[in-house]
Amino acid sequence: MSTKINASSPRKFRKTSYLQTFLWLCSFYFLLLTFPAQASRLQSWRFNPTQNQLEFFTDDDGVQPTAQLLSNPTRLVIDMPGVTFGRPQVTESYNGAVRAVRVGQFAPGTTRMVIEYAPGYTIDPNRVQFQPRSATQWAVQLPAPQVSGIITPAPVTPPPIASTPPATNARAFLQSLQATGDGFFIRSTGSAPEIRSLRTGDRRQMIFDFFGATMSPNLFPRDLPVNVNGVSRAQITQFSPTVVRLTLTLSEQSPNWQASVSPSGGLVVLPQTIGASPGQPVSQSATVQAVELDANRQLVIRGNQPLNYTAGWDRSSGAYRILIRSARTAVSTVQLPPNSPLLRAQVRQEGNDVAVLIIPAAGNQIGDIVQSSPQQLTVPFRRSGLFPITPPTTPPPTTNPIPVPPRPTPAPIPRPIPNGRQVVVIDPGHGGPDPGAVGIGGIFEKEIVLDVSRRLQAILEQNNVQVVMTRNADIDLDLQPRVDIAERANATIFVSVHANAISMSRPDVNGVETYYFQSGLGLAQTIHRNILQGTGMPDRRVRSARFYVLRRTSMPSVLLELGFVTGRDDARKLSDLSFRQRMAESIARGILEYLGRRN
Repeated sequence: MSTKINASSPRKFRKTSYLQTFLWLCSFYFLLLTFPAQASRLQSWRFNPTQNQLEFFTDDDGVQPTAQLLSNPTRLVIDMPGVTFGRPQVTESYNGAVRAVRVGQFAPGTTRMVIEYAPGYTIDPNRVQFQPRSATQWAVQLPAPQVSGIITPAPVTPPPIASTPPATNARAFLQSLQATGDGFFIRSTGSAPEIRSLRTGDRRQMIFDFFGATMSPNLFPRDLPVNVNGVSRAQITQFSPTVVRLTLTLSEQSPNWQASVSPSGGLVVLPQTIGASPGQPVSQSATVQAVELDANRQLVIRGNQPLNYTAGWDRSSGAYRILIRSARTAVSTVQLPPNSPLLRAQVRQEGNDVAVLIIPAAGNQIGDIVQSSPQQLTVPFRRSGLFPITPPTTPPPTTNPIPVPPRPTPAPIPRPIPNGRQVVVIDPGHGGPDPGAVGIGGIFEKEIVLDVSRRLQAILEQNNVQVVMTRNADIDLDLQPRVDIAERANATIFVSVHANAISMSRPDVNGVETYYFQSGLGLAQTIHRNILQGTGMPDRRVRSARFYVLRRTSMPSVLLELGFVTGRDDARKLSDLSFRQRMAESIARGILEYLGRRN
């Protein structure tokens, strides 16, 4: 049955009305043809399953999205007329009521986003709210999913650990699970979840329920074969909308395990000493006895027992952090001699672990940690390629943990910029709850670009260039504030640093891209050429684009895509600290060359 729409105008017309109407329509159609359409482009999008909210960004204003709810299965379809996607369809899978979010080019002039719900769930379409946050940013607030009349039976799983789980809203966001030397580490953001644990009667499994937690869409349900302290398998799933379950498969002889919140962020899962009851702290198994620089300008960490450690850049302090698991420290200070390769070194107790935080001095780069014996860690340092300004003809050899292409011979380094007001604004993309692209191995775009940007800042400042960072920590920053920072600083140039991504099914796509708008062409070409010469990355060309931060800044501006976190080759390189330093040096070389031509 069709619904008839009654016209409100009279049925009778004069004959001349048809001719007038026809001529008017022809004139209107001609006017449309004389004004070329300029399609907007979908820049990025993100879905927060905790808040039931979808956000998307375009590079131009005037977008008017529409939505409709379809059934069997339940799907919320959002169409954006006049918006292009420009790449193959992307699908992100989730757990819970929302099964997937798909984005693709529905028609030549329309981008479509589809939110697909699991069988048995639906939503009230009248409560879907579109919230324009700026001319190029929209938020779609979705109502809480409701259970419909027919529910597909779920697989049989063990009951929750607590018969009366705490009443709580999901507030912890679990992002990744990784095995460490002695246990497991779960990276998380947000508030700390409530943790309940249980060992099964046959002692073959240890179950942890994290109440008030949801899994990141990038942390899909995992069944991880491991061999850590008697654990042969680790499984993590979204047990309910607000409970994440971690199940460890153990040997009967394995001690009980406990999960706790790490003072430095995230969750740690470690074995207890045999005979300890749940809730008791793990006994310390090693003591850090010395942290000092040796005669070869290397940092040496010694313990009385084997040291299990993890290392990486700390987002809150900006320091390189070496975390020694299940240990205590007998060291409170580190003596740094004159001309030390370290600007600062700190040793502190963090719960059951010991953290050594170090910040290299200008011109020094942290090398790969060497465990020369079970009780000793050695951290080497080497001079950065841009210090001194004229680099050595034969750079010192480096040892990389992953294969990287041989370093091409870079062009001569430009002379330092004379003292004067040359201001470079560096804009590390994304940050805070927005990780940007998430790639192979769970690497985050926001962390890669912040690390490269900090290295770039240090190099430029050593060359008499004033640097302003739009963000120097893991914080959320919208697009307009980034533009405002550059305008208030009256910047000479603006450089936005990003990492690229495509579907995980295309690991063959690798390479560097550089984008500009209007006055940024010369800057883009200079930096792009230096990146190719200094890193050997595949060339995906210099391109013109209407990205928001490029259109709205008044100075020459570029947006760098350092490589694809979803690329098989690029992901390995971008995970390597020595390669990031090489990338920062190459970008700096291009910036110095460009600024030198302006003097």
